[in-house]
Amino acid sequence: MSSVSERSEVDTEYKWDLESIYATDDDWEDAYEAVSERVDELADYEGRTTEDAETLLEVLELRDEIMREVSTVAAYARMRRDEDTTNQQYQALTARSQSLAADAQSAASFIDPELQELTREEFDAMIDDEPTLETYDHYVDDVLRMKPHTRSAEVEELLADLSEVTGATGEVYNMLSNADMAFPTVEAPEGDEEDAIEITQSNFTNLLKRPDRDFRRRVYEAYFDEWESVRNTVAASYKNSVKADVKTARARNYDTAREAALDGPNVPVDVYDTLVDTVHDNIDKLHHHAELKERALGVDDLQMWDVYMPLTGDEGPDLEYDQATEHVVDALAPLGEEYQSRVAEGLDSRWVDVYENEGKQSGAYSGGTYDTQPFILLNYQNDISSMYTLAHELGHSMHSELTKDEQPYIYSNYEIFVAEVASTVNEALLTNHLLETVDDPEFRKHVLNEFLERVRSTLYRQTLFAEFEHEAHRLEEAGEPLTADRLDELYRGLKADYYEPAVIDDRIAREWMRIPHFYRAFYVYQYATGISAALAIVDDVLENGQSAADDYLEFLRHGSREYPLDLLRIAGVDMSSSGPIDRALESYGQRLAEFESLLD
Repeated sequence: MSSVSERSEVDTEYKWDLESIYATDDDWEDAYEAVSERVDELADYEGRTTEDAETLLEVLELRDEIMREVSTVAAYARMRRDEDTTNQQYQALTARSQSLAADAQSAASFIDPELQELTREEFDAMIDDEPTLETYDHYVDDVLRMKPHTRSAEVEELLADLSEVTGATGEVYNMLSNADMAFPTVEAPEGDEEDAIEITQSNFTNLLKRPDRDFRRRVYEAYFDEWESVRNTVAASYKNSVKADVKTARARNYDTAREAALDGPNVPVDVYDTLVDTVHDNIDKLHHHAELKERALGVDDLQMWDVYMPLTGDEGPDLEYDQATEHVVDALAPLGEEYQSRVAEGLDSRWVDVYENEGKQSGAYSGGTYDTQPFILLNYQNDISSMYTLAHELGHSMHSELTKDEQPYIYSNYEIFVAEVASTVNEALLTNHLLETVDDPEFRKHVLNEFLERVRSTLYRQTLFAEFEHEAHRLEEAGEPLTADRLDELYRGLKADYYEPAVIDDRIAREWMRIPHFYRAFYVYQYATGISAALAIVDDVLENGQSAADDYLEFLRHGSREYPLDLLRIAGVDMSSSGPIDRALESYGQRLAEFESLLD
């Protein structure tokens, strides 16, 4: 039977260097206590925020100092927990740091309502008195923009206090899916070295890429049957997450939860609708991909356990982590030597926690804070897909690094809308590099397939998810109960629209239960807009060279100093139109035709 390693069995060079933040947990305790005491300092400024320019600067700088320290304390605790989600000690540290973050937000909650008592002209006059306030110009513009949706200081404090509670459903789901759920083992395919294989959250999709079709079916059925056993629990969790979104939006005077979510980063809802409409106008390309897969696999009916199978019909070559890092670093050459060498240094400096271990948080992410190096969580599976995930997360990490080079803390937390561009540019550069430099025809087929699968799973699949979220919240806003049956029905209908040539079965209707991003509402559509913008940027870089690369790097260095759509215009992309989405889907169609010619 295959088993996942204990964390102690993983070599240090393949673990992230959290000791660079705090050498010991005792050091974390010291930092926690120190910043806990500082939170109370904010109370001295309540009611005085805008009395003069000097006071305003003092309170904003104090708030930023405290939030920087809190974010580092919280990041360390969370990443220690993610190393082994069953570890009670780090669960406790994470809970304490989350409470601290909520306390800090609550303590600072008076600032924005008091700032909104200013007019723009009054703030400009304060800049004349205290030029350092110029740093906060865009921040104040954003705060004043949100005045219709900001409540009294008392209500803002209450909402900040409740944030820990309103976000609790995501934490419950995370513990259920990563710590408590135990997925079954399935008998290995004939001829496999192992007798049985354990299904995990991290290896599930990889197991669905195995050539043995009956094995894929057994994995698929066993995995989704386990989700069926917690169906009502997950439905209750998601229902209450949606309720929290809706009630919070109403508390802030929004008509819908979607409007509230998109207004935060100042993205018009038209951008969301344009994405969905453009994808539906091009749904025939996804149907063609499914038909192509049916042909490539030689099956009469494409089943849901066939969807993850490569068009090549096999799992693809093994790709050791060290080889993957070489490919990724080489692929980034069009962005310039400085960018490329900084990535290489980061990989050598233990930015990355590479391999899966017992209890480790599933999936992948780029973390760290303004005052730490980047940290990347992977669950590397020795395949091409994992190499692309590494490139993706390095894009996020480098975005953070370049932002920190140029921007103060207040502009370091850029919006997801632009973050997903940085990650996907790296993926697209990797595809281009591999297709240009690798001669092995089989390897090239797998790279081409990876591009097609990334567009399928990022542009089409995330748009499907976006439609599901929108409809679930709309139903809640209309007073319709979100039962497990209703959520299954909703998801199954969307799956049928998107994957029309395939067989839509009862188990795939439960797929919504396995998507953790649904607990961060109206988040996933940005993966789809991100890949669209990224493919346009890479086309520009490859066509126009260093000048286009410089524009892109300038966009990264801006952090959140401007609104997302304005930031992307620095890189030459207009996401208020359907143009970049059409362009990405055109590339997808061309690559499909290219692969079809190989089959013919």
